[in-house]
Amino acid sequence: MKVILNQDVKGLGKSGDMVEAKDGYARNYLLPRKMAIMANSTNVNTMNTKKKAEDHKKDMELKRAQDVCDELKSKHLRIPVKTGGNGKLFGSIGSAEIAEKIKRDYNIEVDKRKIVMDGNIKHLGETEIEIKLYAGVAAKIVVELVEQE
Repeated sequence: MKVILNQDVKGLGKSGDMVEAKDGYARNYLLPRKMAIMANSTNVNTMNTKKKAEDHKKDMELKRAQDVCDELKSKHLRIPVKTGGNGKLFGSIGSAEIAEKIKRDYNIEVDKRKIVMDGNIKHLGETEIEIKLYAGVAAKIVVELVEQE
């Protein structure tokens, strides 16, 4: 019996897949628990429409991520910070501060969790960081910490 899975079923398939299941397994286990629906023409058309909508949504997210990546590639962030007498920072600069500075200076919304850094920045000078916007789409920008006057 052909069924369309509503959720992942171990050993059978993932959510949204149309699979062939044994009649008894489908009638007595999958269908009553709403883990699957019968694969009639209406349900198949609904499944195809949902898949097309999901694909379109993913394509739009990828396009937006690539546009943001192109915008960020040419950017150079200058962040003024307070320092001690020997050039050490009071505190450190983390991904939240960098995301806030990008939003304030360039009006580009970047989630702080997408900024990849090896710990916080604790020294003056330039540091290259990576921003992973989407799977396979990443931008590298230079963050320069300068002494505040």
